[in-house]
Amino acid sequence: MFSSVVIGLASTAPAYSIAATLGIIVAAVGPQAPVVTMLSFVPMLLIAYAFRELNASNADCGTTFTWATRAFGPRTGWMGGWGLIVANIIVMANLAVLAGAYSFRLVGLDDLAENRLWTTVAGIAWIAVMTVVCYVGIEFSAAIQRVLLCMEVVMLILFSIAALIRVYTNPPATALHVSASWFDPFEVPSAKALTSGILAGVFIYWGWDSAVSVNEETVDSTRIPGRAAVMSTVILLAMYALVSTAAQAFAGVGSSGIGLGNAGNSDDVLSGLGKAVFGNQDTGLVLLRLLILMVLTSALASAQTTILPLARTVFSMAVHKALPSQFARIHRRFLTPTWSTIGMGAASIAFLVLLTSFSGDVLVDSIDSVGLAITFHYGLTGFACLWYYRKILRRSPNDLVFKGVLPGLGGLMMLLLFVYAVFVYAAPGYGATTVDVPLIGPTGGVVVVGLGALLIGLVLMPLVTRGHTAALRLQRSLLPRHLPPQTALDAAGRYLPADSGSGVGGDWFDVIPLSGTRVGLVVGDVLGHGLHAAAAMGRLRTGVRVLARLDLAPDEVLTRLHDLVEQTAHERGPDRVHARSHTDEARGVTCLYAVYDPVSGQCSLARAGPLPLVVVDARTGATDSPELPPGPPLGVVGPPYESTELQLVPGSLVALLTDGLLQSADSSAAGLRQLAHLLAEARRPLEELCDQAVATLLPGAVDEDATLLLVRTRMLDRNQFAQWEVAPDPAAVGSLRTTVSKQLDDWGLHELSFTTELVVSELATNAIRYVGGPIQVRLIRDRTLICEVSDTGHTTPNLRHAASDDEGGRGLFIIAQMTHLWGTRYTATGKIIWTEQLLPAADGQQSS
Repeated sequence: MFSSVVIGLASTAPAYSIAATLGIIVAAVGPQAPVVTMLSFVPMLLIAYAFRELNASNADCGTTFTWATRAFGPRTGWMGGWGLIVANIIVMANLAVLAGAYSFRLVGLDDLAENRLWTTVAGIAWIAVMTVVCYVGIEFSAAIQRVLLCMEVVMLILFSIAALIRVYTNPPATALHVSASWFDPFEVPSAKALTSGILAGVFIYWGWDSAVSVNEETVDSTRIPGRAAVMSTVILLAMYALVSTAAQAFAGVGSSGIGLGNAGNSDDVLSGLGKAVFGNQDTGLVLLRLLILMVLTSALASAQTTILPLARTVFSMAVHKALPSQFARIHRRFLTPTWSTIGMGAASIAFLVLLTSFSGDVLVDSIDSVGLAITFHYGLTGFACLWYYRKILRRSPNDLVFKGVLPGLGGLMMLLLFVYAVFVYAAPGYGATTVDVPLIGPTGGVVVVGLGALLIGLVLMPLVTRGHTAALRLQRSLLPRHLPPQTALDAAGRYLPADSGSGVGGDWFDVIPLSGTRVGLVVGDVLGHGLHAAAAMGRLRTGVRVLARLDLAPDEVLTRLHDLVEQTAHERGPDRVHARSHTDEARGVTCLYAVYDPVSGQCSLARAGPLPLVVVDARTGATDSPELPPGPPLGVVGPPYESTELQLVPGSLVALLTDGLLQSADSSAAGLRQLAHLLAEARRPLEELCDQAVATLLPGAVDEDATLLLVRTRMLDRNQFAQWEVAPDPAAVGSLRTTVSKQLDDWGLHELSFTTELVVSELATNAIRYVGGPIQVRLIRDRTLICEVSDTGHTTPNLRHAASDDEGGRGLFIIAQMTHLWGTRYTATGKIIWTEQLLPAADGQQSS
């Protein structure tokens, strides 16, 4: 906890922040600077709560990038990450220049401290040094931070006490006694002045989130970083209230001399105040040098802790495929992001050189520019927390306040500050630099730098998110757009992609119409994420549909799928350098395949991998998770797949799901119990049950994609089918034709009598001739007229074109020409040859 708080405090650089910002606040609000400094704490505290709550759910070093991606999608997440990168790179330029200037002042080279070239060179050197320190590792960085921060806090307290003592014992001409009006926000001249002061005050609190950015390297990463962030802002409030009050009491708010309103001191109020407070005596000179050293170390500490979250944000974005994968490499010895740390150090140096080349005042322009990036990514984090937890805000008052109200208010305040700042900073006279922007005209350099940098991210966004977009589009196109109505059951399904940038994966579900009004049900999960997983899912879904239409048993379908996965893996070749990750997406696929027969009420199932199943009995409302025969994931060596049978009563509710649906539960068993409790209300519409199950089991963002398929079974009415036993005697075929014709007349399907009699006669005759008894004939009146002839043979008849002089072989050819569909499926006792005929249009049930 102590190290996390140290990093959070050091990253804000209290001494540096006060030195660079207090004069700007006084210029905006006058003597009410102390209360404005304290009011600036409010939005930061609100955002700190957002960081705490989001980190508790997902301790990811990407912070705003990761959380905004989960809440709003990859495009918004990218902009959140980019805003954080922009803020850190811009402030690095400010820190480097200030550190360079104070380095020269520390050794008495005041002339070089005012030279832009030399301060830039020194700043580049300091960025390089701090990059190396951060590269060595977090523990080394934290050790240095503890020493630097202790020196800084001690000197700030010493400076404040000395200043207040001088005010009441030996006051300078500028001194003012502390007044209650300084802490009254209603004394601020105008709302515009108050907003300007708070916007500048936000900068002095910025940086505490570094404690959260190193969460993955922190013990108890879901609890300590969030608490450290809140604690850091509270400590900063007390420190800034003391220092700003003491400085204003000693120097006053005048516009000349050491007055805090003097524009010449606005970029560095402490160096001038140090001389006045400590004097020119020997002790005073020592304390003055210590004060200069304090500001220098404060800037260096902030530079170091700026590189830490910057590198880790870039690392997280690379891991989630939002940046090139090289930025995700970890040093084997130091365990720090290699290219992220070095790359961001180099980017900071490049930006410093660029800003120095055109800015009239690097310090002033960089502080104002970074304010835009700060309010942007902090505000986005507040809204992300509100949206992320929106489904559970009613769970308790604590959730409503700390996960919803406070982060939402913080996000709104940051949004208002951002919009206000854009309009104010865009004025040509604002800041030290004006840029003539094409089509716009003269514009404040602050907006050109700050807003321009954010807009660059907007331009880059389609390029870096196109992979996720393409994968999601492919995934959506491969899943059924809607589930067509089935006679055997009602169905509803949901697919939720993971919320990370590469979250689109290979989960799928399907409902496949089969012969004899049966229906195939399937859910599956392909390993991995991204385009390759989605493509692998598409191949497997197509394979399942093809194999299912062959009327294979569930265990045989999985066996053939296993062969398909093996063949795909071997076709990639073992010598491809990058083949492993893509091949692994095909191997290890989990799949549950079921076939439901509405005539018998039987459901045959087999599974590859440990996919669960939940069944709700329509009569009793009892829920059960039947234990299915185990089978290895597709592409993994293991025992053969095995089918099992379940007898389902009409109206039974069956839930097929992937493990991703249970990821938020304490365990899979707990998740299944929770799902079973939800499904106990089995009579509710399936769409409502799906929505409630997803909202309850996955209240926030998800790490893995999830699939849920709910079906409610039906059985065919006894009036919808008829079946007869046929004696193995050719003479029985004639009476069978008469019986079939009478049944069709009863159904009002006299127009189909001739074709149906021909089909029944041909198939029954072949069964008698080549197989023998027992033989069964069944007619089913559904969306089509289905004719089934079963026998005990296991030989599949082949359709062939008979020659003109052949005496036989034309029967099946004629049947294929006169019916809509035909096929063969095997049973435990033999086979069934089936045909389908379209119903007459006048019947109102014409099939396609």
